[in-house]
Amino acid sequence: MTGEVKEYRLLLASKPVEADREFLDVTNKYTGEVGAKVQLATHDDVDKAIDAAVAAAPAMAALGAFERKAILEKTVAELKKRAEEIAQILTMESGKPIKDARGEVSRTIDTFQVAAEESVRIYGEHMPLDISARNKGLQGIVKKFPIGPVSMVSPWNFPLNLVAHKVAPAIAVGCPFVLKPASRTPLSALILGDILHRIEELPQGAFSVLPVGREDADMFTVDERFKLLTFTGSGPIGWDMKARAGKKKVVMELGGNAPCIVDDYVPDLDYTIQRLINGGFYQGGQSCIHMQRLYVHERLYDEVKAEFLAQVKKLKVGNPFEDDTFIGPMISEKDATRVEDWAKEAVEKGGKLLCGGSRKGAVMQPTVLEDVPMDAMARKEEIFGPVVLLYKYSDFKEAVKECNNTHYGLQSGIFTKDLNKAFYAFEHMEVGGVILNDSPALRVDSQPYGGLKDSGIQREGVKYAMEDMLETKVLVMRNVGVL
Repeated sequence: MTGEVKEYRLLLASKPVEADREFLDVTNKYTGEVGAKVQLATHDDVDKAIDAAVAAAPAMAALGAFERKAILEKTVAELKKRAEEIAQILTMESGKPIKDARGEVSRTIDTFQVAAEESVRIYGEHMPLDISARNKGLQGIVKKFPIGPVSMVSPWNFPLNLVAHKVAPAIAVGCPFVLKPASRTPLSALILGDILHRIEELPQGAFSVLPVGREDADMFTVDERFKLLTFTGSGPIGWDMKARAGKKKVVMELGGNAPCIVDDYVPDLDYTIQRLINGGFYQGGQSCIHMQRLYVHERLYDEVKAEFLAQVKKLKVGNPFEDDTFIGPMISEKDATRVEDWAKEAVEKGGKLLCGGSRKGAVMQPTVLEDVPMDAMARKEEIFGPVVLLYKYSDFKEAVKECNNTHYGLQSGIFTKDLNKAFYAFEHMEVGGVILNDSPALRVDSQPYGGLKDSGIQREGVKYAMEDMLETKVLVMRNVGVL
């Protein structure tokens, strides 16, 4: 992308801000050049945005289901019109290959479409309450109501779809919101805000999109006018935010160290290898459900290892704007350096380097390591890069136990034809999701998504995110015999 550097305005109380603000440079992650500039919100902007969300809460709650659905469907239509424009911007600001960026736009459309469909399915219930003689004549009606203003803090690795997973459910239930996009990748969120501010049916002040510096971001966590905080990002930051969030409800999707088991009888070995490659190196491993650890049964180990390495070495690395590039730059050279250092440390501690292990600038080569010990950073922490650790196993239950040997618990994968093993894994793996006959990197945008242990609390996935944005109220009625 070349030419004049475009400036993007923040959106405050549903409107672009025309007044002067300090601008933040957003770099092209492949070239390192400034690709765009975005306005930075001030502390006063954040305060005004929260006030506007509070003021808009009654109007948002009063929207009919058909109105909320119409807003979401209009968003879908605009996303489809601007799909290629947004994909190009995603690639520039994040460094992800263009084919992955197009995939993210497609997923975002799915997310908003599912939200449109779920917006008319917010069900309550009628309850008979005459459970004993003293409750004779009692009955209840249960109904769900929007919780109120929502604070949203989104990450840089999926800067459009992970924003959508917060914004679309909020609109679906009728909650106003204030969004802080990641400062390294704020452009696609601002484009989504531009789409929303053109939809007349959305009440004035119902949303703000505010790129903001760390020093002015604390209100997203501590301000009691928010009724819910939803955060996606790193564990240490997330748990600290939860500790300071006060009385508000908190939803967190944090990190992972995703394992995958290849059993001795798999449905199709060629298919399995293809999905393992995708799971290990899709988006350069910069995903919370990146397949970091791969456990292969001893009967298939040599065959899987040889073919897996052969396919890894064929992956095209480099310019993310080229259609056949599989791995582009990492989000920064600092992050690539960390991954490279962790790979070196793994070898120093006894692991074996099978391929890769080096970088050029921010571009890290796809790396496979064998038998990395537990005390290596690449084994015990989330590497968040294009690195897969390979292990051999003989006993399935022991492999499951080893999969659980981590303080994370987001998703896991298992390739097998044996349903008994599949259900054993489902029941015993300490994760929020088990993926059968695919890698743990698979996520469908309508599924419940979230983790156990240090991987977070509550669930995303449109329907499930909506539940956290709703309060349950009951009307208890006694029939006193009045005609």
